[in-house]
Formats: sequence, C-alpha cells, structure tokens
Amino acid sequence: MSDPKKKKKRSQKEINLENLEAGIRIIRDHTLFGTLSYRIQYIKSPFLGKGSYCCVDSQERIYVNEKEYLPPRGWAYAIAHCILHPAFGHFDAEHMPGFDMIQPDGTKIRKVECIPELWNMACDIYVTKFLYDIKFSSPIHANPLAHFPSGLNEEIKIYQYLLENDPVSRKNIYSTASLGKMDMVGLERPVTYDKSKNEYNGFAAAFAYELARSVSKAVSSAGGHTILDPGASTHAMTAAKWFVDHYPLLGGLAAHFKIMEDYRYCQRNEIQIAAIDVSMGELYVNPTMHFSTEEWKFILAHEYLHAGLQHHSRCQGRDPYLWNVACDFVINGWLHDMQIGSMPADGLLYDESLNGLSAETVYDMIVRDMKKYTKLNTFRGYGKGDMIGSRRAKSSNTSSMDLDEFCRSVLQQGLTYQEEHNRGFIPAGLIEEIRALSMPSIPWDVELANWFQVYFVPLEKYRTYARPSRRQASTPAIPRPRYQTHDIPTDSRTFGVVVDTSGSMSTKQIGMALGSIASYSAAHDVPFARVVFCDAAAYDAGYLSPEDIAGRIQVKGRGGTILQPGISLLENAPDFPKDGPILIITDGQIENKVTITHEHAWLLPKGGYGLPFRSKAPVFRFTE
Repeated sequence: MSDPKKKKKRSQKEINLENLEAGIRIIRDHTLFGTLSYRIQYIKSPFLGKGSYCCVDSQERIYVNEKEYLPPRGWAYAIAHCILHPAFGHFDAEHMPGFDMIQPDGTKIRKVECIPELWNMACDIYVTKFLYDIKFSSPIHANPLAHFPSGLNEEIKIYQYLLENDPVSRKNIYSTASLGKMDMVGLERPVTYDKSKNEYNGFAAAFAYELARSVSKAVSSAGGHTILDPGASTHAMTAAKWFVDHYPLLGGLAAHFKIMEDYRYCQRNEIQIAAIDVSMGELYVNPTMHFSTEEWKFILAHEYLHAGLQHHSRCQGRDPYLWNVACDFVINGWLHDMQIGSMPADGLLYDESLNGLSAETVYDMIVRDMKKYTKLNTFRGYGKGDMIGSRRAKSSNTSSMDLDEFCRSVLQQGLTYQEEHNRGFIPAGLIEEIRALSMPSIPWDVELANWFQVYFVPLEKYRTYARPSRRQASTPAIPRPRYQTHDIPTDSRTFGVVVDTSGSMSTKQIGMALGSIASYSAAHDVPFARVVFCDAAAYDAGYLSPEDIAGRIQVKGRGGTILQPGISLLENAPDFPKDGPILIITDGQIENKVTITHEHAWLLPKGGYGLPFRSKAPVFRFTE
C-alpha cells in the first residue's frame, strides 16, 4: 500500500506553470508594473520554440511558453521586459528609424529603411538597460553596459550604432525569445496614429503616468511628504469648475458629482475615458487621456445629462448597453447643437440623422439591427456602457430627497435659471425631457383607460318607471324608479383584439394584457370584444364577454409571429363594425410591415422590443 502521507511528486510541467503564475503575481504587486499588467493579456502560445520564454505584440498581448523553466523572479523579469516594449512605443512607426545616413564630413548618404530585426535588438538593449537601472527582479540577461558604450541612452542611437558596426554576425542575446529570434511580434507592420483625430498610444501614456506617479511617491516618501491630489489642477477638474461657475443648467449636477481621477480604478473597471455612478455621486475620468479642457467640457456634460435625465432608472428592463448607446446618440446630438465644449474623437456616438428623436425611439431602432450596434465605442470603451452602478449606497446631503429626485430637481432649477437669464441655447427635445421628468408619469393602465374613453363613453343612466322596482313589494303604494341605460346596438360598442401568441410572448404577459382589457371593457359598458389569436396563422375566438376575456379562454397558437393574417381576418369579417377600433397585443417581434385600415393601438411589454416600423397609432407599454 502507498503511504498517504507521502507527497505526490510534481511534474516539471506543473512546476513551470506554478513559477509562471508566481511571476505574474510579482508583476501585479509591483508599484510600476502592477496597474499596467491589468491591460495585458497573457496567452499560452504553442508557436514559441525551445529556449523562448515570451514575446509581445502591438495589442499588449504577451505570449508565454509554459514549457520553459524559469524561477518566479525570472518570469517577472521576462514579462516586465515584454511590457516595456509597447510602453516605450517600440511598435509605433513615429519612433522607428527611417533617416538619412550622414558621414563624418557631412556628406548625406541614402535614406535608410528600418530593419525590423535590428530595431528589435536595439529596443531589447534599451529595455534591458532600463530594468538594470531600476534594479527590477532577477535579470536573465547580462548588463548591456558591459558590451556597449554608456552614451547609448536612446533606442535610435543604439540602432544607429548597431547599423554602423556591422551586426550581421551578432546574435541578439537580449531577447526573451530564443537566441537570435525577435520577441516583438508583428514589428514589420508598425502602428500609426492619426494625431488629427487625437489618436495616440494609450498604453505608453498610461506607463508615463505610472512612472511619474511612482517617482513622485518615492521622492515624497523619502522627504516625509504626502503626494498632492493629482487631479487638483487637471483639465477635467477645470472643466467641472466651469460648469459650476458659468453654466447654470448643469452647474448643480457638477457641484454634486465628485470627479475621481483614479487611473487604477479606471483600469480595474475598464474605463477608457469616463463613466458615472449616480448611486455613489461620482464621475470617473481616466487621467491618462490627452484631452483639452474644451473636450473635457463635452465629456462631463455628457455624463451629467445621463444622471440628470435619469437614464439609469429609465432603462426599465431594456438591454443596458443598447439603452446606453441610444442615450449617447441623443445626448451627443444635443451637446453638438448647444456647442458645449469640443467633440472628442474617441468614444463619441453621433449621428445627425437621429437628431430630434427620443432615447426610447432610438432604442427601438437599434434593437432591429443588433449586429450593427452591439460593439460601439462609448466613453467607457468598446461594448461597455458609461452608466455604471455600485453595490454600495452613498448617503446624500439632500435631506429627505433621494439621489434621483435630487438630480431631477437641480436640472429643473438649472433650466429655469438658464431660460430666465437667457444663458444659452437649449434644444427643444432636451427642454421637453427635463420638463417631463418634473411631472409624474401617467401609468400605462390610465393611458389605456383614456384610449377606451375616446371610443366608448360610459352610457348615461336615466330613471324610468317602466318596470317596477323590487323594493316596491313592501310598499306598493309608493312608486319608485329604477336606473337603466339607453338602448344602443351592441355592434356599435365593440372592438377587436389581436393577440400575439407566438413563443416569444410569455403566458404572464398575455394574461396581464387581457386582464386589463377585460376590466376596462366592463367599466365602459362594452358587452363583447372580437378576439383573434395570431402566430403563424390566425385563430378566431369570436365575440367574448369581459368575463370570458379575463381568464376563461384558451390561448391558441404558440408558433411563429405573423400578425397580418389575424388583422386581415378581423377587418374583413362581415360581423365586425367597419369603424370598430382594434387593440393589438404583441412583444414587437413581428413582421417588418403591417397594414391596418381601422383605428388601432398597440400594447407592448415595457422594456422589451419596440415595433419594427414607425406607427402613428398610440403605443402603450404595460408592466408585468
């Protein structure tokens, strides 16, 4: 029998993997590399051959060879080496050599194109020297100062030195790949940035920020001082102060929300530019983004409007990201018209054709073309919404008002002040939304009742002695009247109901809608309704009383969704009034075109899909 206390011998593969994971932990705990490592993707790569530890590409992806052995501190050194290549911009075309060679006498020789292998070697030497200078971990390479002059303190100078000293026979001994191999993947296709569109190397900017922060922390610690708030005089803080001092519409919101310029938080929560958390009263901005004060005004105004217009709570069951995209299109259109700040090139969703539409309307358009809108770049980043929520709740200084009510209140007050003092143009759509938020919303069932009221006015009762009251039996000498309604033909007080019974409609949704219809039918003296169930085919349930509609009918169908056959059946029925209104219950996942000649209205679940076409008829959203 084997001894249970005897430890199982680990394989070399297991040891290598443990050392690799330990090396990654060292990187993540390091002051300089820790934050950068959260942007890095670690990929186990089968294409790395024997003797290769790791390599990196321009997308900050590090390919590691778990088959190779290195101690944890050796892995930390190799990974840091790879991180520094994109951090120093070694993949950027603007940093790579392409220059005219000059002889000592000043004679100009031919223009030299960059040799990828030689540039990789120059960058490896520079990175190795940097890691020796900061005394990071356990080097796996020799110090370059033992083989190269000390004055080679730039990559371009190292490259020129290597070029002039005929390095053809020299192997690159400073690579983290195998001897003589490149550890920068895709270097033959350098990255270019269009500065006119504010494009730049965000990873390099993040590294510069962390390097400056680390040096400041070290110097301050050595001198016994504390680091000042890095956001005290930034462009974002200046922009926020401008709203408080000069723009009443958003000044109250700007005063309430705290600007958080925490790069580490932005990295952990994948915030590329900015995001807002209404529940915490915090607006997060990425301090490594190179935006001007005018561009930050636009970005902050965008986030303030998200909060003030209650976009986070108006989602109402919709897809959060797509709802965020719809709100972004609407807000950016308003800010463009208001000329607040300057539109940034990054994270901007703007479409002139959507001007004048509400966020709900834009959302209904988006859900009809999901593939096009699934991965757009918001101010938070690709495929992410910039309205974020926190599990913690922040205590508010707004007495008994909650945060949502406070945001509504200050936005309404700002609008009033702005209009009274003529402080700038505000689009009509934005004014309507702000005023609508200050008014209590009308419940969907009240809206449906009003629709019934238009077509079916409650019958007026009158007193008659035509038939004796039952109470008269006890006092036959005293005549008493009874109340009754005027005799009106039944077919003049009826309406049609087309129910989408496809598989996408839940039984609860259908029951909620039918129950409301039944209650309002009874309240408005509607004796019967013509009900048609519809999925791939139409099923005529005939005329039903409110009691039968309320729950004693059997739903038929549950197949696909085509409403036109059911509507046509109802409109062409000889016993259905030519002017009878039709109420259509569906979830919106129907055909792209429906022809209806009768007066009609739509009843859809709140927060679900919209209609795949524009309709002039009323659309009611019911809640389950």
